[in-house]
Amino acid sequence: MILTVLSALASITVSVNYDMKEYLPEDAQSTIAMEIMEQEFEGSVPTNRVMMNDLSIQEALDFKEKLSSIDGVSDVTWLDDAIDIKAPLEIADEEVVESYYKDGKALFLFSILAGDEVAVTSAIYELIGEENAMAGESVNTATQQTMAGKESMYAAALLVPIIILILVLSTNSWVEPLFFLTAIGVSVLINMGTNIFLGEVSFVTQSVAPILQLAVSLDYAIFLLHSFSDYRKKVADPHEAMQLAMKKSFSAITASASTTFFGFMALSFMEFEIGSDLGINLVKGIVLSFISVMVFLPALTLLLYKWIDKTQHKPLLPSFKRIGGAVTKSRLVSLLIIILLIVPAFLAQSQTRFTYGVGDQPETTRAGSDIAKIKESFGESTPIVLLVPKGEIANEEELVQDLEKIEHVSSVLAYVNTVSAAIPPEYLDASITEQFYSENYSRIILQTETKTEGTEAFQLIEKVQHTAEKYYGDDIYSVGESVTLYDIKNTVQKDNKLVNLLTIITIAIVLIVTFKSIGIPLILLLTIQSAVWINLSVPYFTDSPLVYVGYLLISIIQLAATVDYAILLTDAYKEYRTEMTVLEAVKKTVDEKIFSIGISASILSSVGFILWITSSNPIVSSIGLLLGRGALLAFIMVVFFLPACLLVFDKLIMKTTWKANFYKGK
Repeated sequence: MILTVLSALASITVSVNYDMKEYLPEDAQSTIAMEIMEQEFEGSVPTNRVMMNDLSIQEALDFKEKLSSIDGVSDVTWLDDAIDIKAPLEIADEEVVESYYKDGKALFLFSILAGDEVAVTSAIYELIGEENAMAGESVNTATQQTMAGKESMYAAALLVPIIILILVLSTNSWVEPLFFLTAIGVSVLINMGTNIFLGEVSFVTQSVAPILQLAVSLDYAIFLLHSFSDYRKKVADPHEAMQLAMKKSFSAITASASTTFFGFMALSFMEFEIGSDLGINLVKGIVLSFISVMVFLPALTLLLYKWIDKTQHKPLLPSFKRIGGAVTKSRLVSLLIIILLIVPAFLAQSQTRFTYGVGDQPETTRAGSDIAKIKESFGESTPIVLLVPKGEIANEEELVQDLEKIEHVSSVLAYVNTVSAAIPPEYLDASITEQFYSENYSRIILQTETKTEGTEAFQLIEKVQHTAEKYYGDDIYSVGESVTLYDIKNTVQKDNKLVNLLTIITIAIVLIVTFKSIGIPLILLLTIQSAVWINLSVPYFTDSPLVYVGYLLISIIQLAATVDYAILLTDAYKEYRTEMTVLEAVKKTVDEKIFSIGISASILSSVGFILWITSSNPIVSSIGLLLGRGALLAFIMVVFFLPACLLVFDKLIMKTTWKANFYKGK
């Protein structure tokens, strides 16, 4: 309890990182480019936009000064940085002018100092009022930071009563659910507190890890107390009953924790470090939950077991004794349906359209409605900063001309076309040249008409990079939100195969050791992996884009978290199979275990759907939806498909299981 209190206090001091680009590997092109730009140049990439209505040229210039004077705002760019506004606008390039000034509306680009997003965006909102609009990467970060705390509280307020209700329905004591939640709640708080040694956690970890830890490890507490309850009926001394319960449930809890542990451990091998950040937290959480259930929960129960006795009630749910017969009768239908679904689901889940960032905010929010206003007036606008070696003026001039010809590039800002290629930079004041030249690099800022991500945006990045390489070889770098997302895409796609393979191999090893069999692990993995494929194929069939990070994480999380259902059912089947025929064993197993599996699945599914409902962050929301749907699909597969496989492949299981000792009577 002392450790829990200290950890609860420590968790308040753990900072949360909302910047996805910081989780790219150090050798990613955009990471290297960002480091170079920070070393060589004062300013950063202007990834944010403010649109002001009904401004004259002079009023726009005055507003630019006001925006620049806000602490934390830098690199404010407007029309006067692209053309000479002293000359009539009618003779200037129309496309360039309309990128910044159109129908009396002025669009300004600017940067916000990392870490100051919330304070700076609040100051800008105060300056521009309700009638004008602001959008951009930093604005999205500020919105997520502001919403995260509220959404976590909202999710907890919805989730805890639902879990308590599910547990009350599944037990025979009114207070027993509080013991479950206390044991796991303590481990969740200690896990969050020990993050102080990591320094910071990602926004995905902060939003997902605590309630995911609660959902996947609540089973451990349920296993122990149910076993304790059984032994109380056989043994008079509660201490002896607890010793026997701990001994009896230890192997089941260890097997359950091991598969989840190794599944989550695979996440830590992701190059895109949001995965490893979440993986480390979940692995730590599983270990702490295991220790809490085997050390803290027995002590708490023996101290307060009389409360369990005093609050006993009759079962609130009906018996499920006839389900086993229905499941065995429908085994061929179940097998046929799943076999017909597996191949299309496997193919479809690999053809889903993906997104790689957090995307736009909903239009119901100020940030979302502002994005819509800016797009309506000025269309899409995504900046890309190109860094090329300094000193080759002729190459730079030709490169800028080539960049201006590329489709979807609306304007290019460089020394050679905004000052003059004919004027040596050393003859000018540093305040004029410093935004374009550093000691070693020349900086070229492109405004593009694409979204921050997608086929069009990523093809444009490749065109820009290939164009620059013609003049400078490999010594070129690009920076920007779309470039970051392009690198995230390439990184996580490489992660996918490695992490999925590691997950399956490690879980397979645990299953082989647990069941001393080759056939059983293959059937269990096929059951849960099929549920994963069906789950991930839904976005393809509904033509909905899926956040790739959510797709990658859930393909591991669902497998690691729901394989426990299959273990629970198969463990009981294997025990009963030594005493009775395969048909009788499967019937009895389904009748006895469907309730426990249903409780676990309903808790995990509730966690997922509540994350989906409460989170405005697309990554967290997509993880929630996939988790909620995945838990239900895993439950259906374990209750219908797995028993059918056990019936059909009984002889194969017998032959591939060491010392199976299966009953051979008729």
